[in-house]
Amino acid sequence: MLVYPIIYILPAYVANGAPVIFGGGTPIDLNRKFKGRPILGKHKTIRGLIAGLLSGFLIAGVESIFLHYMLVIGILLSIGAMFGDIVGSFIKRRFEVREGNSVPLMDQYMFFVFALLFAFPLGNMPNLFGLVFIVLLTGLLHKTTNMIANRIHVKEVPW
Repeated sequence: MLVYPIIYILPAYVANGAPVIFGGGTPIDLNRKFKGRPILGKHKTIRGLIAGLLSGFLIAGVESIFLHYMLVIGILLSIGAMFGDIVGSFIKRRFEVREGNSVPLMDQYMFFVFALLFAFPLGNMPNLFGLVFIVLLTGLLHKTTNMIANRIHVKEVPW
């Protein structure tokens, strides 16, 4: 059954996508530098972080109406997704990857891996087939949604 894996990962997907729509404003790192380079960069904003978390939490709340255990799992998936995205930006700045440039696999999966790591202790994860499915779905959705966001001028780059 492919519905449960999608329901399971949805809070992380929404948390990861919301900053593209609702972000902007003050950078999380307040434009500070670490060893002469931005800590995270101007695209990781306080408003985006809050929007991502609240959006993921909202999805978790709706899901918990039907699957009570998804409230806490969804919250952890959302926090993990945002943390993974921030870690990815930090790593990219250390390797002098310019803001907006893509690092294959890291950009598509860092949020996903951290989301699963944060929620793993609570169990209820999809089975192996479901996990493989959402790994493949994540790569496909990442590419597709970024291209759409770029085309409608919500995102500067199509990756």
